[in-house]
Amino acid sequence: MIRDDIKQAQIAAMKAGDKDTRAAIGLIQAAIKNRDIEVRTAAQAPDDDPLVVEVLQKMKKQRIESIQMFRNGGREELAAAEEAEVAVIDRFLPKQLSEEETSAAIEAIKVEMGASGMKDMGRVMAELKARHGSVLDMSKASGLVKAALA
Repeated sequence: MIRDDIKQAQIAAMKAGDKDTRAAIGLIQAAIKNRDIEVRTAAQAPDDDPLVVEVLQKMKKQRIESIQMFRNGGREELAAAEEAEVAVIDRFLPKQLSEEETSAAIEAIKVEMGASGMKDMGRVMAELKARHGSVLDMSKASGLVKAALA
């Protein structure tokens, strides 16, 4: 489980005296704990790994947006700190599908559902997320789905 990997990485970072990695992992664990609290009231608790992956993807997206803003503002040292956190987050995310693999998955779903135009985009996106959500950047996939259905 990804949670166990995160806990082991925190222990290793503590033993190695790597304060930056330990701090980033602490942020990851706090975000996961917050998500756990949100889910507690849900009627059906989601599976653990997809929940953790969702939290990690959200954290990575936030960091990437921050990096861009820091670079635009001329704050390279803050951008570098965010990049270090992204590197730590990436260690725990499953390998993402390449653009070719994503396009192949979209084509398979498109053929399977009989999707032919933009009116089917919502259904194709929902199925793509259900099948490959944990290994896919949905914002990039959205553009590929549009291109496939256009």
